[in-house]
Amino acid sequence: MRPDAAGLADHETRVARDLAALGLPPANWPASVEGPDGRPMADVLIVGAGVSGLAAAAALTLQGIRNIAVLDRAPEGEEGIWTTIARMRTLRSPKSLAGLAFNIPSLTFGAWYAARQDEAAWQALGKFPNRDWQDYLSWIRRVLRLPVENGVEMLAVRPRGGFLEVETSHGARFARHVVFATGRSRPENRHIPDGVPRDLWPDLAMHSADPIDVTRFAGRRVVVAGGSASAWDHAAVALENGAARVDMLIRRAALPQVNKAIPAFSPPVFEGWATWPLEDRWRMLLYLFRDHRPPPPAESVLRVTERFADRFTLHPSSPLVGAARQGDGVRVAIGGARPRGMEAGFLVLGTGFEVDLDGMAEIADFRGGIALWRDAYAPPPALAHPPFLRFPLLGPGFELTESAPGACPDAARVRLFTTASNASLGYVATELPGVVTGALRLARHMAETLSREDMAHLRGVIEAFDVPGLAGTPFDTMGNDG
Repeated sequence: MRPDAAGLADHETRVARDLAALGLPPANWPASVEGPDGRPMADVLIVGAGVSGLAAAAALTLQGIRNIAVLDRAPEGEEGIWTTIARMRTLRSPKSLAGLAFNIPSLTFGAWYAARQDEAAWQALGKFPNRDWQDYLSWIRRVLRLPVENGVEMLAVRPRGGFLEVETSHGARFARHVVFATGRSRPENRHIPDGVPRDLWPDLAMHSADPIDVTRFAGRRVVVAGGSASAWDHAAVALENGAARVDMLIRRAALPQVNKAIPAFSPPVFEGWATWPLEDRWRMLLYLFRDHRPPPPAESVLRVTERFADRFTLHPSSPLVGAARQGDGVRVAIGGARPRGMEAGFLVLGTGFEVDLDGMAEIADFRGGIALWRDAYAPPPALAHPPFLRFPLLGPGFELTESAPGACPDAARVRLFTTASNASLGYVATELPGVVTGALRLARHMAETLSREDMAHLRGVIEAFDVPGLAGTPFDTMGNDG
């Protein structure tokens, strides 16, 4: 069914009416602060205009923090993963999710979809198709007038004693605060197993977050390392594009069966995580992110097995331990109880992501002065997991914290609304069920911070207010001399 432009226009009138009825968004209230270039600097500069960046921008706007800038290096309509590196056909989240609605019914995905198509189409829809979700995000950006600048890449952010200098591909800018909303798929976050050399890229290997060239699969035996959702999606794409066969290597003896994250997508976890003692957060992090990884979605598995069972093999208890070029292909080394080799024409790593701020070039000037989990918490030996100790120790508003008093006074001006916040604040920066909760937390803490910074300005606004409350009554003294 073709989108209904008239229906969407009518719906946008409804959105405007709903916002007006709620008095949203409020007028901008922070003080105007000039940068070294003599121009007002942004109160908040957001890096990334995918779902996290738009959620952050919307939440700030609805708090009356409207002097913001949102930068994204991608062209308009290609921000985030949904029409670029995502290989699934639909979002993995259920249709019941509201989207970036902020408790305003007319901003829900369902309301937008029904207005764009019709109510019957919405009722018949299963999970959100990727393209429709991207179009919805673009609509949210437009209807809330979020100030996104495409084709601008953030290169570095530097502390300048009370504000930040932001180096971009289009020159230097200044901001009072910077929020990174860059998701999880940054190149430095991609986990590449030891023993897999980088010289295999791009002709013989890729990570599931890399751009894809489907022509590399045709006629080849493809090895996929990992059993995650993205691993299965890439196995399906390889087979759909003519792979001779696909062998999937997983470390575990069997695929996980239960998604323990589902009950964790709940208000007590979303709201409470940042307040728990560090040990409780650590234990929950291990339970959800290490010990009980979610199973791949059934639809991703069936996408492979229903059409390509004769060309697909799952190899349990078969961790990838190495790989090397061999002729015009790659030889894969498999560990576990039965070490062996396997020859393939292409290797796909569905091996997930890790967090290591040392690889985040944009904040190089802050390194050494910001706290990591290892600086604040030493788990008992039974709970040891060194990779998680590299997570940054963030404050309750996603802000960097100092490793020691005075080590980096501007640290709190940088906030990581990314997967780097998982240890400190839980599933509220990139996962769709929690991203609005996280964005509201971010905006609330940003409002608190700016109100403290702008106390003199706010006091002046209050003192200058002189609208008479008794005009027209016998007791109006403001209009009389005495």
